[in-house]
Amino acid sequence: MEPEPRPLPPEELPPNPMLPTPHTLINPPELGPPVGFSHAVVTAPGTLVHLAGQIGSGADGRVAAAGLTDQFDLALANVVTAVRAAGAAPEHLVSLTVYTTDVPGYRVAAGELGRVYRRHLGRHYPAMALFGVTDLYDPEALVELVGLAVIPD
Repeated sequence: MEPEPRPLPPEELPPNPMLPTPHTLINPPELGPPVGFSHAVVTAPGTLVHLAGQIGSGADGRVAAAGLTDQFDLALANVVTAVRAAGAAPEHLVSLTVYTTDVPGYRVAAGELGRVYRRHLGRHYPAMALFGVTDLYDPEALVELVGLAVIPD
């Protein structure tokens, strides 16, 4: 049996495949090291884009994926679609809030969820928070993502 691959320390990570963000990501050394998020973001002057909650739904609005990881994948794709439709780019995201009905499952799948995240957003980590909730509006949804982007002037 092969050992589980260890996460790379930040200095060994490959370069970010995304364009650099115009915003300043703040990670003070007095706070714990951020893993998959930034502690604070100072936005460049620009236009705010508020993103509605996105779930793992298709164009018909119905949940189109089974399981937490697949729903997270599709919800992130929907976030990117909404960001681009508003004239922004994924690197313009300054915050992303994750709501899930399955926090224990989220913890177990964290490695795979991180790979899914990087496939959509590269190594751009806005300010983020995760909340466990008892229900989401669509009873089949396991995860919902709410974001804020700033299109720089």
